[in-house]
Amino acid sequence: MRDRNGESDDNVALLIDADNASPEHLDEVLLVLGELGTINIRRAYGNWAKASLKGWGAQTGPHSIVPMQQFDVVKGKSATDMRMTIDAMDLLYRGNVDGFGIMSSDSDFLPLAQRIREDGLQVYGFGTAKTPLSFQQACSRFFDVSALALAEDETLDQPIAEKGQRPVDTELLQVLGSAYKASKRDEEGYAPLSELGQRATAGSWSSACADAVVVSRTQPAHFRLEAEQPDYGPVLAFACSQ
Repeated sequence: MRDRNGESDDNVALLIDADNASPEHLDEVLLVLGELGTINIRRAYGNWAKASLKGWGAQTGPHSIVPMQQFDVVKGKSATDMRMTIDAMDLLYRGNVDGFGIMSSDSDFLPLAQRIREDGLQVYGFGTAKTPLSFQQACSRFFDVSALALAEDETLDQPIAEKGQRPVDTELLQVLGSAYKASKRDEEGYAPLSELGQRATAGSWSSACADAVVVSRTQPAHFRLEAEQPDYGPVLAFACSQ
C-alpha cells in the first residue's frame, strides 16, 4: 500500500462523467487539480457512440485522458455513473490513490464522495453552480467550473511584437498567465519555477523549449514573453509592464 504520509506529491485520480460535464472547462479543472496533486489517472466515462460526446472525444488525446466505454443498457437510461463508481472503489481499495477529482454535476455521486472520505481521502468536485448542494457538501472541496474560467475582462492581451520578434502564442499566454496568477509569489512578484511549471503543465500546454521560467509582475493584465540565453541555459522570460 502507498505511504500516504510520504513527502511525494499526492497521486490524484480524475474521473469525468462525460454525460454530465462539459469539456469547455477541462483546462481549468486540470489546472486546479494539478495544484492539489499529480493527476496520474485520467478517465472519462460515457457511451462514446453518442454524437453528444464528440467534444469530449477530441479532448482525450491532447490531455491523455482514457475514454471508458459504457453502452446504455436500457434505452434512455445511462449506466455511466455505475461504471464510474465501480472503478473509483477499485482504485480506492488498491491503496495507490491519495485523492479523487470527480467532474460531474450529478448528485448520484453523493454516496461515492461520502464513502471515499470515510477512508480519509480528499474528494474534489467539479461541476456547475446548479450542482445539488448535497453533492457539493459531500466533497472535501467543490469548484464551480464556470467561476474557474478567466472572466472576459481578465483575458490577457496579445503583446505587440516588435520588429524581428515572433508573435507570442495566445494560448500559451493564457496558460502561463493563469498558472502565474495561481502561484505563490514573493514581495517582488517572482514565482517559483517549479510551482509555475507544475501549474502550467497541468493544463493543455507544456513547454519543451525552456529549462527555466522567470516571472515578474507589475500589472496583472499585460504580459510579455521573451526567450533569453543566459550562462546557465535557455530561459523563457514571462514579464509584464505597467
